[in-house]
Amino acid sequence: MHAKDILIDGFSRIQEEVHATVEGLAPDDLHARPGPDANSIAWLVWHLTRVQDDHIADAFGLDQVWLTQDFRKTFGLDLPPDDIGYGHTSAQVDKVRVDSGDLLTGYYDAVHAQTLSALREPAAKDLERVVDERWDPPVTLAVRLVSVLSDDLQHIGQAAYVRGLLQSA
Repeated sequence: MHAKDILIDGFSRIQEEVHATVEGLAPDDLHARPGPDANSIAWLVWHLTRVQDDHIADAFGLDQVWLTQDFRKTFGLDLPPDDIGYGHTSAQVDKVRVDSGDLLTGYYDAVHAQTLSALREPAAKDLERVVDERWDPPVTLAVRLVSVLSDDLQHIGQAAYVRGLLQSA
């Protein structure tokens, strides 16, 4: 198995969990917050998708799906176009609202498709390419991809936990 096959499998697991967590939830459940400063399922899924979209596009020199496929317009959020949710306040978390989980899964699926397309291209040696020199040591493509996987898996785990809390209440 090649490294890119492992990465494709990892990102595909995120897609499975996004669907399992979001599907069948009413808008009130998508926006429920287990505490006053906790994140909602909608915010968590939107954020993990924005991070993946932003970071994969940057690492591979692509345009973000958020902008090229009109998801920014469709979501209609009162947030800057390049906002990915990092450091959001409670009030900003509240701004991430959707009428249906289908919008969240649709956006994730579009980002996932772009991610898989990008991952099919590089050879193993390409994973050593530096994609971000702002860090010490500089971040390679491999490190960036694993970082996105880690961040996304943590956030979808949080969203699944919130769903569990809602279903047990």
